[in-house]
Amino acid sequence: MYQPRTYRHLIHSPGLISFEVIEQETDLLISAKTNLEHEARVLIRELRHNLADFIYHAPFFASSLVPVDVPENAPTIVKEMATAANLAGVGPMATVAGVFAQRVGEALSKISPEVIVENGGDIYLQSKQRRVVAIWAGSSPLSGALGLEIPPEETPLGICTSSATVGPSLSFGRTDATVAVAASATLADAAATAIGNAVSSAKEINRGINVAQGIPGVKGTVIIIGDKFGIWGDLRLCTLPSAP
Repeated sequence: MYQPRTYRHLIHSPGLISFEVIEQETDLLISAKTNLEHEARVLIRELRHNLADFIYHAPFFASSLVPVDVPENAPTIVKEMATAANLAGVGPMATVAGVFAQRVGEALSKISPEVIVENGGDIYLQSKQRRVVAIWAGSSPLSGALGLEIPPEETPLGICTSSATVGPSLSFGRTDATVAVAASATLADAAATAIGNAVSSAKEINRGINVAQGIPGVKGTVIIIGDKFGIWGDLRLCTLPSAP
């Protein structure tokens, strides 16, 4: 179910032009050196068509909560989703927001030297300067108080968030925010789901970290539940000023 991105008024991308591109359930906030709305829209329509057509002929892809195999002649977006889901041990649709951010970001990066694509808390980031990604965690007192510093040399990067208390994402855990960082937003999205699924209380944060450590390609994670959090990986956590 679509939910308005009410948090977007808090997002600032200095030096870039920001614009929204909405195609049915796909709702991206894109920041780039120039307005690339047309290019993004064309690509989103193509990606949506390829994914919808595959699901029409293979509905199991949309309903499975575990990894699935797909044929070699499947669309590229489908194969990327299946591969990331297999690495994290989740269903392929757990990667759908991340893969759209990733594919659109990669394409626009060929036109603009800096691109940020945000898709419901899942981010593709290609930057020439230091950026800070704030962590939104719903009603947690830590929501908006913590962020990740991302130096330019570590991009492109995927930073994705799963939550049991914010947004429409399916989670079997109870975290207010589970952030996963990986070279690909597709993998980061799958990983955030898997990590979040493992944490049902603050006492189980270490269990989530263990899951993160077992997923190939994951660079780090931040797990927030209530007023407690855990962090693992080569991440730079920072405190943020209170939002207005």
